[in-house]
Amino acid sequence: MDLVFYNRLLQSFVVIEIKTQKLTHQDIGQLQMYVNYYDRYEKQSYENPSIGILLCTDKNDAMVKITLPENNNTIIASKYQLYLPSEQQLIDEVKKEIEKLDNNIEQ
Repeated sequence: MDLVFYNRLLQSFVVIEIKTQKLTHQDIGQLQMYVNYYDRYEKQSYENPSIGILLCTDKNDAMVKITLPENNNTIIASKYQLYLPSEQQLIDEVKKEIEKLDNNIEQ
C-alpha cells in the first residue's frame, strides 16, 4: 500500500496504490488483498467497506472490467498524468464546473 486514509464522512478506509507502469491484473489483485485486509481486520462493525484506488500511468479498461467482480463498487482504477495542469487550465476547469452547477440550479 502506498497510502491509507480514513474518510470520516464515509466512515471508510481508503487504500491508495500507485503504479508507475501499465496496470496489470496482478496490481488489481494486490489492491484487492489490501482492501480485504482492512475490511477483515481493521474495519469496525459500524464502518462502511474499505475503498481501493489504484492510480497508474496506463490502464486497459477491458482488463479492469474483467478482473474485478461484476458487482464491484470498492475498487477504482484510474490513469494519472505526470504533470500538473497550468494555472489557466485549472481556472478554466473551475469555471466549467461552476457553469454546470449554475445550469443545474436553473433547471
